[in-house]
Amino acid sequence: MKGCSLRFYMHENQKHRGTLLYEWLLEQAKKHGVHGGSAFKALAGYGRHGVLHEQHFFELAGENTVMVEFILDDDETTKMLDIVHEDGAPLFWAKFPAEFGVVGQ
Repeated sequence: MKGCSLRFYMHENQKHRGTLLYEWLLEQAKKHGVHGGSAFKALAGYGRHGVLHEQHFFELAGENTVMVEFILDDDETTKMLDIVHEDGAPLFWAKFPAEFGVVGQ
């Protein structure tokens, strides 16, 4: 099948309507019938301001980036982007063409 990888990027402690933003995004996707999504925490990275964020053992959590990824068909991609735009959630997103399927069926 063909579709896309839709990724959203945020800080791990960023909240939207009182909920961690990555949790809110996954909840919205599930609520609207998207069949799966995953959140991944970065080890290190920097954004548009050039500030390097790294996780250290004694450092307080919250500044590292979380990426939430969905593998979607075109209709689901439009649905997810509409949900985010309509709700006003502050998210940077990117989408890439993807070919996907299931092995072993």
